[in-house]
Amino acid sequence: MSLEEPQDPEQAALEGQSLGDEIADLLGEHVLAREEHLNAPGFVIRPDEVQDVLFTLRDEAGFDHLSCVTAEEREDRYESIYHLKKYDDPTQEVSVVVPTDKENPVSQTAEPVYRTADWHEREAYDLVGIEYEGHPDLRRILLPETWQGHPLSMDYEQDRPQVVPLRENANPLHEDHTGEGGDTMFLNIGPHHPATHGVLHLKTTLDGEQVADVESDIGYLHRCEEQICQQGTYRHQIMPYPDRWDYISAGLLNEWAYARAAEDLADIEVPEYAQIIRTMGAELCRIAAHMLAVSTFALDVYGDFTAIFMYGIRDREKAQNILEDLTGQRLMFNYFRLGGVVWDLPEPREEFFEKIRDFLDDLPEALEEYHDLISANEILQMRTVGTGILPEDVAKSYGATGPVARGSGVDYDLRRDDPYGYYDELDWDVVVEDGCDNYSRLLVRLREVEESAKIIDQCVDLLEDWPEEDRTIQANVPRTLKPEDDTEVYRAVEGAKGELGIYIRSDGTDKPGRFKIRSPCFSNLQTLPEMAQGEYVPDLIAALGSLDIVLGEVDR
Repeated sequence: MSLEEPQDPEQAALEGQSLGDEIADLLGEHVLAREEHLNAPGFVIRPDEVQDVLFTLRDEAGFDHLSCVTAEEREDRYESIYHLKKYDDPTQEVSVVVPTDKENPVSQTAEPVYRTADWHEREAYDLVGIEYEGHPDLRRILLPETWQGHPLSMDYEQDRPQVVPLRENANPLHEDHTGEGGDTMFLNIGPHHPATHGVLHLKTTLDGEQVADVESDIGYLHRCEEQICQQGTYRHQIMPYPDRWDYISAGLLNEWAYARAAEDLADIEVPEYAQIIRTMGAELCRIAAHMLAVSTFALDVYGDFTAIFMYGIRDREKAQNILEDLTGQRLMFNYFRLGGVVWDLPEPREEFFEKIRDFLDDLPEALEEYHDLISANEILQMRTVGTGILPEDVAKSYGATGPVARGSGVDYDLRRDDPYGYYDELDWDVVVEDGCDNYSRLLVRLREVEESAKIIDQCVDLLEDWPEEDRTIQANVPRTLKPEDDTEVYRAVEGAKGELGIYIRSDGTDKPGRFKIRSPCFSNLQTLPEMAQGEYVPDLIAALGSLDIVLGEVDR
C-alpha cells in the first residue's frame, strides 16, 4: 500500500479519510468499529486478534513503527491503544484500539510483531492491570513484584500500606556455587553506579568474560508522572512537570511535546514569532544535551574526568547560560505556554544575540577539539568501532528513535518528517550514520551539534529583523481549557534522545482523562541486550553510555 503525503489541509483531510478507508478495507472483518482520533484513524478490534491485525498493518500497509502503547481503564471496559506509524513517513498514523472485558482484562500480546511491545505491555499490566496473553515475560516493570494493586486503575487504594520485603532484593543465586561444565556468573551493575547514568540496575549474566544476558531493572525513580498530569489543569498546572522527566538537559524539548499535543487538542495556533523562539530554545537544549551525552560517554569509555568530561561541560555551560538568560531558570525552565512562550527575549536584545553569536562562533573549534580528543582517538575507536551492534531492522522493531536509530542507518527525524515549530522553513540536514555501533552513535551526536548551530544561527537572523509591532509571543488562549469529551490525540516531537510523544484523552473537564508519556529513553533502553550479548563487560558499559538514557524519563 502506497499513499502520497498530503499537500495542504483540505487534501490532508481527504488523505486521512482515504487512509482510514484503505485500512478498513485491508483489515476487513477484523474491524469492529471505527474511531476518529486527531491525526489518526482509529480501529476497534477483538482482543484475541491483535497479532493478526498488527502483522497485516506492518507487512502489508508498511506500519513498521510501534510508537507507543497506551492502556487505560474506562467506566465499562479496559482499553489498549497501539499507536502505529511509518519510519518512512510518520505523518501516516493509525490507532489500533483493543477493548477488553471489565471483569477479565485479557488481551493478546503484540510482542511477536513489535519487540518494543514487551516493555510497553509490561508497563500497561503494572500500572493499569491489563494482562497480555502470550507475553514472554509478563511481570511488573516499574513497581516491585509484591506491590498490591495497579496505580492507574479506578479502584486503586492510594492509602493502602505497601511492604517490599528484603527478599525482593536478594541475590538470585542465593549461595555462591559453581555449576558443572560452565563458568556462568551473575554480576550486579548498579543501581548506584556512575556508569549506569542514574538509578539503573543491570542484572548481568557472564559466561566467562562475555555477557550472556543482561536485564535492565528499572523503576527506582518512578513517580507516576502520568497520574500527576491527570490531576492538573491543561492551562496552568501541567507545564511545569515535563522539565522533570528528562531533568538534566531537555527541558524545553519536553515542554514542547506537551504543548504540541495540547495545542492540537484545543486547536490553538501558535504565532510565528513564538515558533521561532521555541525552535531556537529547543536547539540550545539539544546542544546542551548532546554535550553531556558525549562527555559522559567519553568518561564511561576512558574514565578521564579532568580533560574530556570537563571540556564537554564547559561548552554545555555556555548553552545553559544562554537558556538561563532566556527563561530565568537553569534546568527547570517552565518557559513554554500553551499558545507560545511566557515572555519575549531578554533586553537588551543586541547583547543577547551577541552572546549567542559568540557561542556559535566558538563551536567549530570546540567540536574540532572533541574530534581530536574523542572520535579520532585510537583507544576510543578500539573500544567503540564494531561494538554494541544494533542492526537497522532490530532498531526499528524495538521502536528506537533519535541518535540511537540514526546511528543504525534509520533516516527518521520528526523535525523534518512531521514538521512543527519553524523547522520546515530553515536550512539544515538530518544526520545519519550506518555503522550501527557505539562509534556511530557518538558521531551522530557530534554532527547534530553542528546542525543545531545552523538552526540557531538562522533563528537569530530572523529574530533580529522581526518588526517590533509583530512580536506576538502568545496566542489568545482561554483561561480555562475544556476540550470536547472523548477527544483523543497523540503528538510527538524530536527530543534530544528521540521521539518524545504525549497521548491525551479529554473527558470534557479542564483536566485530562488519560495522559500518557512516550519516553524515547524507555524504548531505546530495551535495545541494550541486543547490543551487549556476546560482548565484554567494558563493551556493555560503552553500549549503555551510547544510548544516552536519563532514568527520570525512563521511569517517569
